[in-house]
Amino acid sequence: MKATEEDRRAFWIEQSEQACDFMMKKILPYPVVESNEPFVSLREASAQAKVTVLFSDQQHVNNLERLFYLRKGQIPGFLEAAKEMNLRGWAIRVEDGFRTREMQKFLGREPKVFDAILQKVIWELNGKTPEPELMFQRCTGLVATVPKFATHMSGSAIDISVMLLDDVTVEVDRGGPYIEMSERTPMKSPYISSEAQKNRDEIAAIMLKHGFVSYPWEFWHFSSGDAYDQYLSNTGKPAIYGPVNWNSLTNEIEPMPNPTEPLNSEFEIRTEIEAALKRLGR
Repeated sequence: MKATEEDRRAFWIEQSEQACDFMMKKILPYPVVESNEPFVSLREASAQAKVTVLFSDQQHVNNLERLFYLRKGQIPGFLEAAKEMNLRGWAIRVEDGFRTREMQKFLGREPKVFDAILQKVIWELNGKTPEPELMFQRCTGLVATVPKFATHMSGSAIDISVMLLDDVTVEVDRGGPYIEMSERTPMKSPYISSEAQKNRDEIAAIMLKHGFVSYPWEFWHFSSGDAYDQYLSNTGKPAIYGPVNWNSLTNEIEPMPNPTEPLNSEFEIRTEIEAALKRLGR
């Protein structure tokens, strides 16, 4: 039976609420014992290992350079995953790595991202404009609104696309591009083709084999050693990577102060809603 718009809307709401609950109830209180492992450049590591890994050439928010780094302990697993992808005829394209506080704060307010989420929430509400609280909840599961559960701020997460090794301009079909903000975004979305789901499953299996768990509500996000990994893997162990400030000159890190405070205030979210509505001609 063909899915109706109401089916899609119900799935979007269900998954959005599950993602928010995961962040607020499971990850926010999850213990972290910071390892203080330094960062390692994925560009340099993959070049030294002679593994084909691609990297996004797009600027980050506020015209900042993307920071393609992970923690030292994650590098062997990343390289092995990349090698296995190459043997499969694929190449990882790293879309995003470590994010500073500025990057994470303004990614959630970047028009391309914020407008896409807002349009889905307006659709969810049958045309009504959401209050800031609901936008905060919906953004929580998609762009991480608090440092404690923004694992890119821990240097423990990467967002990836996967390209064909013999033609790196062609993306492996996963049911949508990076960044897709819709009912197709969850890893097990019923609104993608069987081929796209097969590719998602195979990519996730390769990443998991080498220590990286997939985030259930985004098909592009993988991490290890952080609270997502420890909770989803049911290890019972504290996370060893938490949100940090990083000195790129000395490669020194320090735990981020006040990691449970939202990155954007209710006033800032309301202001972004008003600006987005103007951009969308509403």
